[in-house]
Amino acid sequence: MPRLRFTAMPGLAFYGLALCGLAAPLQAQVTVTDLLDRQVTLPAPATRIVLGEGRHLTVLGLLHDDPVSLVAGWRLDKALDEPTQQAYRARFPAIDAIRPVGSGNRDISVENVIALEPDLLVLSLMDQGDPGMDRAREQIEAAGIPVVYVDFFAHPQENSLPSLKILGDLTGAAEKADEFADFYNTRLSRITERLADPAIVRPRVFIHAHASAQNCCSTVGSGVFHDFVTTAGGENIAEGVVQGVLGNVSLEYLIAADPDIYLATGGTHMAGRDGLVLGSGVDADAARASFDRLLSAPGFSSLPAIEEGHATGIWHMFNDSPVHIALIEYLAQSFHPELFADLDPAGTLELIDRDFLPVSVSGTWWVQAGE
Repeated sequence: MPRLRFTAMPGLAFYGLALCGLAAPLQAQVTVTDLLDRQVTLPAPATRIVLGEGRHLTVLGLLHDDPVSLVAGWRLDKALDEPTQQAYRARFPAIDAIRPVGSGNRDISVENVIALEPDLLVLSLMDQGDPGMDRAREQIEAAGIPVVYVDFFAHPQENSLPSLKILGDLTGAAEKADEFADFYNTRLSRITERLADPAIVRPRVFIHAHASAQNCCSTVGSGVFHDFVTTAGGENIAEGVVQGVLGNVSLEYLIAADPDIYLATGGTHMAGRDGLVLGSGVDADAARASFDRLLSAPGFSSLPAIEEGHATGIWHMFNDSPVHIALIEYLAQSFHPELFADLDPAGTLELIDRDFLPVSVSGTWWVQAGE
């Protein structure tokens, strides 16, 4: 039986390729400059990511309707809190297929990362400079896996939007990143413009980080909550007293410093230390009870700021997400109630839930003395 021979005509071949192109357009190479000024290039937007911080899944949630589908692995240090993970699991059961690639602080398994065959590993600025992490990054890159550095924690106001833009570009969600940046900047500008008047008196604020009456007091010298407080129109009294982001002062120092406002941060991680309990899955009554216990502790109860009702509790985990814009609004309104009477920080959180995040997580995010 003779063989049939088919010869493709050049014009038809071109036409066929054109049709393929219409059905599945080629995705362009993408190059970004990360926060360490390193160029990172992907042949196409990433669809299989390993997260150096598990809780950055919610940052991807600002960009994608199904962030879980993008994540192949994550480091369990700085993982999602349990109520948030449960909320994502209810919407995205595939979250349980995400593989761990490390558990301890600044610990990552090179073998586990490479075995997952990701097209991107996302690390934090907090990983930079650690010898073990630097070696791991070099080995992972040598295996052909690109690594990008972002930051939502060390310098959140300076780096959160650039980091979101980097992740947006690398995952094909640049427009959504720009949309959130517009949302964020509109609210931030409203605050900074009103506070530009040098005649405005800025209250002196003591930031009690991971607040508990035991082993008082952990506080902030620079970065993170210092940035939030100063942007909202306050003065961090520990700036210059504490070198670096986090340090300790004595209760005697706090009493002698006599701040205008006592600002405590807390979370569910503080329940075992009889501290301030706020955040995901915490109802308002439980948050209020923990705050009242803290304020009534010996030494704290006699602090003039607390006696006069100038005490505020906030969720500590605002420190690693661009959602912190709602916290800045809340602090600005707390520090300058007449100047910012029109702000609605709870409404800002609702808008973020509605317009950006695929999953809404209930909880208590702040509490005021006397409310």
